Amino acid sequence: QVQLVESGGGMVQAGGSLRLSCAASGRTFSSYTMGWFRQASGKEREFVAHISWSGDSTLYADSVKGRFTISRDNAKNTVYLQMNSLKSEDTAVYYCAAPSRRSISPFRASNYDYWGQGTQVTVSS
Repeated sequence: QVQLVESGGGMVQAGGSLRLSCAASGRTFSSYTMGWFRQASGKEREFVAHISWSGDSTLYADSVKGRFTISRDNAKNTVYLQMNSLKSEDTAVYYCAAPSRRSISPFRASNYDYWGQGTQVTVSS
């Protein structure tokens, strides 16, 4: 079993920054890819970013490309999401996610098996 715990959410003004963290436990963290998703009120959960097991390869949704950065520290079993130049449309609950398989298509939420409880990010304009 894998446990994921997000932290770092909060309220920030448009143009500001936040850094989310996701602490993982329960298996060999460094062997698996990790993803971040978000879900705004009344909308479906959407892909935000993905990182390979080594951290060498990253993917981003077009809406956050150039503003968000995903990274990981395998020694700390933690994945991060640095969010800069935040916009009101970034307001959502943010979730980190982990798959049970080593090779997945990273864009679909259904390909991830473990989820954190989510952390609220609110951007005021």
